[in-house]
Amino acid sequence: MTPEEMLARLLYRDGLVLVIDKPAGFAVHRGPKGGEALEDYFDALRFGLPRAPALAHRLDRDTSGCLVLGRHRKALALLGKLFKQGKVGKTYWAVVEGGPEADEGRIEIALSKRDESRGWWMKADPHGLPSVTTWKVMGRGGGRSWLALEPLTGRTHQLRVHCAEMGFPIVGDAIYGQAARQGGPPLHLHAREVTVPISKNKPPVSVTAPVPEHMRELLTACGWKESGRE
Repeated sequence: MTPEEMLARLLYRDGLVLVIDKPAGFAVHRGPKGGEALEDYFDALRFGLPRAPALAHRLDRDTSGCLVLGRHRKALALLGKLFKQGKVGKTYWAVVEGGPEADEGRIEIALSKRDESRGWWMKADPHGLPSVTTWKVMGRGGGRSWLALEPLTGRTHQLRVHCAEMGFPIVGDAIYGQAARQGGPPLHLHAREVTVPISKNKPPVSVTAPVPEHMRELLTACGWKESGRE
């Protein structure tokens, strides 16, 4: 990714926080096996500060959308506390196979690691960590549903496991869903909005990420209509 491409993905900037539009298919940080990572290109986002910004949270490699960065250590410490305390509002858009019968609801399924050798893979486990997601149907069509998902807890792969366990896996999920590992559609999960109450004296920072190209066709089939602000 060129510095220009990274700058083009900047959605919000102030003295403490940056929000960028993460592309799907890009790991946010280098894993144990190495390889290219999005954070390798954060130097383009210094805007005069001595250090590059750093990740305040993480998104899966195949998830697109709002990614929050802290511009310096003090900001990162504050953001870390806000994320840990569940004070950062997050709304994801997903296209799922089938869909729930009701128009909105709540999923409470505890999660734990599937096994240590599988890295971040998770499973439903009554003895696991409490995990809560709310969902709302935004549209339906073609045997699929467009959901707005809000994770009230921040477990790894939470939305993907919750949707799969409820019987409506996310389109393109090769781990928990029906997608083949090769040649299937990409994961249809997008961090659409983030709301960060970073300043006591100002309204929360609220940022919306545009709908990515790879999700437009199926979202349109479910009733999404592109508007000027997309």
